[in-house]
Amino acid sequence: MVRLLLSIKADLENVTDLEPASDSFEYFFKVKCTSCNEEHPKMVAVNRLEEREVTAGKGSTAHFVWRCGLCKRESSAKFEPGEKPKPYSAEANGQFAPFLTIDCRGLEFVGFDPRGIWKCVGIESGTVFSEVDLEEGEWVDYDEKAAQPVGVSNFESKWARA
Repeated sequence: MVRLLLSIKADLENVTDLEPASDSFEYFFKVKCTSCNEEHPKMVAVNRLEEREVTAGKGSTAHFVWRCGLCKRESSAKFEPGEKPKPYSAEANGQFAPFLTIDCRGLEFVGFDPRGIWKCVGIESGTVFSEVDLEEGEWVDYDEKAAQPVGVSNFESKWARA
């Protein structure tokens, strides 16, 4: 079993606490088999609230169960129990910061696509922006209370052993 840490980095403009908008957020990861090093050709969706049964384990479950198309080995991944993603704060602006940890068996995640709805908070006004869509690589809006533009851009991620 390998624990992988996903760190994220972004340029935040007048906002802080960037995080998925709901607990049922679909994370899109690029996955690689550690047995044969085959990478799955598409991104896979993983949800923290949905668990699937692992064939090999007696009654054990995981958030992601995958059979490699090349070597046919079954692999699985599970989010840390009770641990939520860490919001990306303005203090980390432009630098990598820990986001979430996943236990992996027989696979590694090698990419992350931030598609889906995120949320963040205006630094000066406290306004919650709950419809942050990073699919185009950036998000811009206007904070009426603080009378200033807000945005998230240059989103990047990296995986490392935890």
